[in-house]
Formats: sequence, structure tokens, C-alpha cells
Amino acid sequence: MADSGARVTVCVYSNSADVRARVRTAVGRRPAPDTGRIEWVECANHAELLEQLDLGGLDCVILDGDAQPTGGMGLARQFKYEIDDCPPLVVLVGRKQDGWLAAWSLADAVLPLPPNPIEAASVVAEQLRRRRAGIPVVR
Repeated sequence: MADSGARVTVCVYSNSADVRARVRTAVGRRPAPDTGRIEWVECANHAELLEQLDLGGLDCVILDGDAQPTGGMGLARQFKYEIDDCPPLVVLVGRKQDGWLAAWSLADAVLPLPPNPIEAASVVAEQLRRRRAGIPVVR
């Protein structure tokens, strides 16, 4: 396993400060003993998110599927096609019925809103492990 003292960077995108806070709280600072401590980056709009992706260094990106005016599901699909070495993408869905749309988005994982702390930490930890292991993005 990797150095558990290593830091990882996770970005959470939502126009809602409440959604961003809920995600950070649910996932926590260290979702699993082997993932390292999370450095959170928050993006409230599409432009901020693109800037962070251009800077690089993100180990996982969590996208609010209901963000306004640009939803996370469309962005996930765009990023999977346009970004080389795209970090794992987790899409937040407000309704269980939106699972099919999350699958269309090519997201690596889906979490319901509001996020359940056990599930959220588990999903993010798994995506961080996949990133560390170098599992390639499937397009």
C-alpha cells in the first residue's frame, strides 16, 4: 500500500456551498487509512473547475449533477473525452432515477445526495486507490 501520510487532492464542484460542505463532511479528511489526507479544492462555477483541471494535480473530482448553470453530468462526459489522464470523476445525483444519466456521463462512480458518510468515504477512497494504481480512463 501507498504511504498513508501522503496527501491527495480532491476537487468538489457545485454552485451550492451547502452541497460542497456536505460532501467534504461526508468524505472527511482521510476516507480510508491507505488513502492519505485530503486537501480539498472547491469550485463554485465551471470556470473555476476548468482552471483547476488545467493546473493538474487532482486525484479525484466530485461533480454535482444538478449544479447550475452547468451540470456535473455533462461536464463529466466532456472531461472524459477531452482530458488526457482525466482524474476519476464522481457524480452526485439528487434522484435515484438519474442513475442512467450518470452512467451516460461516463463517471467513474455515482453518489446520491445527500451523501451518506460511509458510502461517500468508501467511493472516494476506491477512486483514489484506482488513481494511485494507474488504472486507465476508459473512453
